[in-house]
Amino acid sequence: MSQLGFWDWEKRHQYLEEKQDILVKLNEWIPWEEFREILNQVQPKERKSKAGRKAIDPVRMFKLLILQRLYSISDEALEYQVNDRLSFMKFVGLGIEDKVPDATTVWLFRQKLVEQKLAAALFEKFEGYLQKQGYQAEEGQIIDATLIPVPRQRNRREENEVVKSGKIPEDWKDKPRKKRQKDCDARWTKKNQENHFGYKNHINVDVKYKLIRKYAVTAASVHDSQMFAAVLDGSNRGDGIWADSAYQIQVRERVLALMGMDSHIHEKGNRNHPLSETQKARNKERSHVRSRVEHIFGTFVTSMGGKMERVIGHARIETQIALKNLAYNFRRYVYLQQSCA
Repeated sequence: MSQLGFWDWEKRHQYLEEKQDILVKLNEWIPWEEFREILNQVQPKERKSKAGRKAIDPVRMFKLLILQRLYSISDEALEYQVNDRLSFMKFVGLGIEDKVPDATTVWLFRQKLVEQKLAAALFEKFEGYLQKQGYQAEEGQIIDATLIPVPRQRNRREENEVVKSGKIPEDWKDKPRKKRQKDCDARWTKKNQENHFGYKNHINVDVKYKLIRKYAVTAASVHDSQMFAAVLDGSNRGDGIWADSAYQIQVRERVLALMGMDSHIHEKGNRNHPLSETQKARNKERSHVRSRVEHIFGTFVTSMGGKMERVIGHARIETQIALKNLAYNFRRYVYLQQSCA
């Protein structure tokens, strides 16, 4: 077998570019250097010695985390895939002769983002960039939430009661390894007669561009309507608000009217007062717009590896979801740019 030379690699790179690979387009359209100021906060300001290996470029580490979110792969799988796949290698700016950051390095970098709560700042940075590029939130907003499952906990009933009260079971305190594997922030909820364990990703999407403008992360037990105000986008130039019937509260309708907003929230019936045919028709009409948010949740599942998360604790989940929402916005921005070209 002949050895690959420089021009062989160049031909493969050119092939990827001709195929319009999504990673090639992300490198072309996403302003990676815009994030450097934030990312530099995870690196030590001054090195005590010039000895040893130099710190890896934080923008490169950020791109590795975005790769994870685009394909929903573990730290170990990421290390392998970047070593194995030319498209991944090219995306993060590595040559065949360069060493790929290992799984531990990726974990440590992400953990610093968690500790310093920088993922939210990265999301907001790109939102500001979108507005500068003319992608101001317009034509109204859609609010919804999706469940984020995590591995189910196998606890005794008494242990669950203690965890729900915000405390740690006594026998866990003497077993640090066991405690590290227990997610004390995730909660159970029931949807469509099925039990789910994990968190929720509450998002606000603008109608015109279908970009995620605001988000909030809670335990799965928090009702969708409780986070309505937290994700309401006051900067949206449109007056309309779309949401499903879980958000329908009469007091909220009156408040929105006083704020000059036009509510398109689905109407909700009950056992004694079912929806009339007129109300059903109105809900169906509203679904034409509201369903756009389902396209985003569908993208999470069909194109971004699913919604399942395997980290433990609210802080880590919040970072993962922030990066996932940001990765979606990157994809969507590339699509919008290509549509305008």
